[in-house]
Amino acid sequence: MKRISVVILNWNGVEMMKRFLPAVVSNSPEAEVVVADNASTDDSVEWLTEQMPDVRQVILDRNYGFAEGYNRALKPVEAEYYVLLNSDVDVPEGWLAPMLEYMDEHPEVAACQPKLRCQWAPEMLEYAGACGGYIDWLGYPFCRGRVRDNVEKDNGQYDTVAPVLWASGAALMIRSRDYWLAGGLDGRFFAHQEEIDLCWRLRSRGRGIVCVPQSVVYHVGGGTLPKENPRKTYLNFRNNLLLLYKNLPQSRLRKVMFLRFWLDIVASMVFLLKGEVGSFKAVYRGRRDYCRMKPDFAKDRAENLRLTVVESIPEIYQKTILLHKPKFT
Repeated sequence: MKRISVVILNWNGVEMMKRFLPAVVSNSPEAEVVVADNASTDDSVEWLTEQMPDVRQVILDRNYGFAEGYNRALKPVEAEYYVLLNSDVDVPEGWLAPMLEYMDEHPEVAACQPKLRCQWAPEMLEYAGACGGYIDWLGYPFCRGRVRDNVEKDNGQYDTVAPVLWASGAALMIRSRDYWLAGGLDGRFFAHQEEIDLCWRLRSRGRGIVCVPQSVVYHVGGGTLPKENPRKTYLNFRNNLLLLYKNLPQSRLRKVMFLRFWLDIVASMVFLLKGEVGSFKAVYRGRRDYCRMKPDFAKDRAENLRLTVVESIPEIYQKTILLHKPKFT
């Protein structure tokens, strides 16, 4: 048994696997590579079986989404470290070594991510992860190297290891023990922001999350749903509210949710003025379904608060990115 298992959750991504999976296999000699198929309807399984028969497969009976799909995919995988890797990530030689070395030397750290650069513009950091994630006081996620829609060029300005609130699910290394002790990803999220929820739970329980930028990978991004897709808008708005309800301290919950109600209305109006009617409707569906789902999360919230040992998390920005630009070290 190898200490690391790189697990790729695939759904109709045969073209991405053709482009990137051979490099994952050849450039990850210290790891077992596993492809879990989320009931693809393209020829992903056939291609993998014929062209890369040595890659272990986990076949799921239906599309469980990113969150529950990974929970089910990881259950039969035995390793000290999991690496959750998107199928649209290009990895160079030696990409795992810096993260493995850091994790071995820092047992207090539960999870880490590499530096994510844009695969089609490699001089740029990548939107979905850049050099590690945070949230602001109102719950809006951002990254070291990406605030709102402003993505920075990589000039080496974030080449130090840094504590973060969340590591990107595009390339997430996590101790298997921490993953399961925290309950894994929340399958009810389906997709989007589930890794933020998991990392926030871990961080509030005293475990560390970091970015190790000495490891670099290249992410295409938007491989499943493009950024402007109303389905993505819906999941991001709904899941962000669920994320906040699950994890915010009681002292902040009511005020933040009150402000977010009005800010979400403003966001929907902006979509409408831009002619993005699908996204306008998606905001309201997201808020509606959050209200419907909220009672199912009450026990999870109580459990998270009970297990919290870090009340004031330094990696939560105590201002809002709507008005201020964070300063990173």
